[in-house]
Amino acid sequence: MFRAAGKRWKNRQNKISIRLNQLVKKFDFCDGLVAPLDRANVDTDAIIPKQFLKSIKRSGFGQNLFDEWRYLDHGEPGMDAARRKPNPDFILNLARYQGAQILLARSNFGCGSSREHAPWALQDYGFQVVIAPSFADIFFNNCFKIGLLPIVLDVADVDQLFTEVEATAGYRLLVDLQDQSVTTPSGKSFSFDIDPFRKHTLLNGLDEIGLTLQHMDKIKAFEEKHRAAQPWLFT
Repeated sequence: MFRAAGKRWKNRQNKISIRLNQLVKKFDFCDGLVAPLDRANVDTDAIIPKQFLKSIKRSGFGQNLFDEWRYLDHGEPGMDAARRKPNPDFILNLARYQGAQILLARSNFGCGSSREHAPWALQDYGFQVVIAPSFADIFFNNCFKIGLLPIVLDVADVDQLFTEVEATAGYRLLVDLQDQSVTTPSGKSFSFDIDPFRKHTLLNGLDEIGLTLQHMDKIKAFEEKHRAAQPWLFT
């Protein structure tokens, strides 16, 4: 029996059956409100503090995203977020950024430990896209595995976006993955690079197991060939 990411894989008497609950949503574009986090070197412990890492589920982390900045009291697992005291100065607590789907960040976002809970928390909060001049490598890779799109833009372009976002309430960006573009309300467009394979997985909502399932015919053929060649292993 193999279980992972909401999937069940069984192999009984050389018969393969799979139950698949797709957790990676297809991503083609995002027309979203932007929240600006004007801090460089935001590490994964700031994104989701270590005391909240006990769960291996992807859901429930959003309420503790940026916990130590977002609340004035110390957070612990099981605390009711509605009863906690929010930090009125933190960007995500400002009314104008409620419901943001795009996070605008500074250089080296997601540095620190390799916890996959960091992109989980961002996605669970409601973010679909993170834009920054640079990302920590492991965090960057983990984002693609869950369907969260990290976009790298030049420092000057990010600076311009920060200026526009902070000056305009309700500022939105249109992110088009197919065209690999980020478009501002004024119509200015920034292009971004993305690995073709990662682009394919996002557009089609594929995680690592989903990619494997695309080759089920070959997997079944191998199992049957293996059984015929070494039948004693299956008795």
